[in-house]
Amino acid sequence: MQVNAYLHFNGNAEEALEFYRSALGGEVQIMRFEGSPVAASVPADWGGKVMHGVLRSAAGQLMASDATHERVNTPGDNFALSLSTEDEAEADGVFAKLSAGGAVTMPFEKTFWGAKFGMFTDKYGISWMLNCQLS
Repeated sequence: MQVNAYLHFNGNAEEALEFYRSALGGEVQIMRFEGSPVAASVPADWGGKVMHGVLRSAAGQLMASDATHERVNTPGDNFALSLSTEDEAEADGVFAKLSAGGAVTMPFEKTFWGAKFGMFTDKYGISWMLNCQLS
């Protein structure tokens, strides 16, 4: 299992990822809203925005996405900790334990990208995302 920072931006995630790449080196990969099942949940002109992006460098992995004003209001509050694993039983247990006493914002369930994914805020107010890539 691995923990990474996940940053949310209000429309400029690609610019931010390129900025971090210029300082840290590495490679940026981006999935856009356009053509995805969630495209209808963002403004019509956001098709080219970042649904999920990642910078992989010697410094580690930094993930990011674009989110609307409803999700990103205050700079500094626009991040989550992201857990990644390939062990479904482990992921189910970790999701249940970490979300206990907190608030689930997206249930941990299968997605269109071949994983189980969920989001929650723990009882201490920290936002989490859990992704379990399914075989």
